[in-house]
Order: sequence, then C-alpha cells, then structure tokens
Amino acid sequence: MAFPIDDPLITTFGRLVEAYSRLERRLGPAIQEETGLSHVWFEVLIRLARSEGGQLTMSALADEVALTTGGVTRLVDRMQEAGYVERRPCPTDRRVLFPTITDAGREVLDRAAKVHARNLREVFGPFSKTELSTLDGLLDRLREAATP
Repeated sequence: MAFPIDDPLITTFGRLVEAYSRLERRLGPAIQEETGLSHVWFEVLIRLARSEGGQLTMSALADEVALTTGGVTRLVDRMQEAGYVERRPCPTDRRVLFPTITDAGREVLDRAAKVHARNLREVFGPFSKTELSTLDGLLDRLREAATP
C-alpha cells in the first residue's frame, strides 16, 4: 500500500527545499562575513538594482523575496536606516512610496555581488554550461507554474 508521503513529487520538492537550505547556509554567511550585508538584504538590493528606476512597489518586492508586505516593510525600514534604500513618492499616488536603492546600496551591492558570484562559481563549478542552461530553464518553468 502506497502512503501519501511516498509520492515522488513530495520527494522532489523536499530535495529542492534541502538544496536551497544548504545553499543558503553556505552562501549567506559568506556575504555577511565579507560585506556585513545579510543574504536577504542582498536579495532586496539586487532586485531593486535590476528594476526600472531602481525601485519596486512593496508588494512586488515582497513577492520576489518571499516575504509578506509587512515583513518587507520592516526590512526596508532597517535598510533605510542603514542608508541602502530610500522611499520615493509615487508621482501618481501620494499614498504610495517606492523603496529605491541608494548610491550606498549600490556600492555595498557591488561588493556583495563579487563575493556571491565567486562563491556561486565554486558551488556550480562541477556543472557544465548545458546543465546550467537546463537548470535555468527548469527553474523558469517551475517559477511560472507556481505563479498563482
């Protein structure tokens, strides 16, 4: 008799969670030790830096870094105190403030990205370009399938 916990998809998802957890434990502390920037702050800064005008709405940012809007608001508060982000008013709605990366945020992001890229090259070194391309494609498909 098969048990629901033996479903192969549950095992696949568990592997994904375990791989992410191991990567986080390996890569997050390296960024923190070398730049003082936590991994979640790095993720916020990189998403802001890659967005148009260096800014996103709080809800878009929360969705991209897997936090609640309340959680991302508190995170942005701390990042603003550190000088890495600022809040800019929306030109069409005075009630809306966009978290926006600052020059100091770009500077620390550049340093952290160098550390992160170096460590990622080490982790992904055993993978071929074809394997990495396949992984990217599969992750894109998974992200799309998981979008509500």
